[in-house]
Amino acid sequence: MAEFDLIDHIRRRCDLARADVRLGIGDDAAVLAVPAGHELVACTDTLVAGVHFPHGSAPADIGWKALAVNLSDLAAMGATPAWALLALTLPEPDAGFVAGFAEGFADLAAAHHVALVGGDTTRGPLAITVTAHGFVPPGQALRRDGARSGDEVFVTGTLGDAAAALRLLGTSRAAEFTFAELRARLDRPTPRVAAGAVLRARATACIDVSDGLLADLGHMANQSGVGIEVEAACLPASPALLAIFDGRERCALQLAGGDDYELAFSVPAGQAHDLAQDLARIGCAATRIGRVVDGTGVRALDAHAQPIELPRRGWEHFA
Repeated sequence: MAEFDLIDHIRRRCDLARADVRLGIGDDAAVLAVPAGHELVACTDTLVAGVHFPHGSAPADIGWKALAVNLSDLAAMGATPAWALLALTLPEPDAGFVAGFAEGFADLAAAHHVALVGGDTTRGPLAITVTAHGFVPPGQALRRDGARSGDEVFVTGTLGDAAAALRLLGTSRAAEFTFAELRARLDRPTPRVAAGAVLRARATACIDVSDGLLADLGHMANQSGVGIEVEAACLPASPALLAIFDGRERCALQLAGGDDYELAFSVPAGQAHDLAQDLARIGCAATRIGRVVDGTGVRALDAHAQPIELPRRGWEHFA
């Protein structure tokens, strides 16, 4: 399969019409129209084989995740997704891989009405870079720098499943019936786009949990100039995670494991209940996990309000 055959296959499988795409795949660049009365939000993420997804992952799962991690970033900004660019690096021109990859990518793109408007293909170690764009009303983008002392801290969904799947890969426990549920969270994360729209202009700060809860909340605390206390006993866990891991190991996976792609956010205490109910109405659970305090940094506390010490607080590429 030649380079332009690869591009054509991806284009046909990911074809989705949008009126704001004036010129899509086929020219040197796309021509796009930002709707009047909106601001453009852009993000980009690279996924590398063996780092962001296990070797041997299904191509459709890789395609899904490559887009999902970018939509999660848009969700954390409160943005509605619109367009994506794809740069695909392959060791060989593998038609079967491209077909599967395009299927997973296109399935998630269609679910969020995202048009693929361009990109690139090249030869090299398997890696995927996606750039995604979305829209927000002026001045309503969620940011990391607005948390204030006294705010409550929440997280959507559950934490620790993806990290648990990675921990179990290649072990005898990977045969347990609950492993498939954990692996699905690793391979096909759910970007919380609808939740981001609900949080828009209501949460004081927001971030997606990709590198680990403590690490990512640390970014929010630093940008906001505050401290954050996380109550480990409040961390939401799936039945699959509860079935396999005990309290101490489970806590470490939830606090520092990463790859959750949930939204962690702060909200004024007086608005927390109503906002949680609004999220529940769109089918997205949100759990209070702590509070914003005066000071700096993030502390995880046990049931006795004592600090929890962990060997690491999240993923760092160059650590």
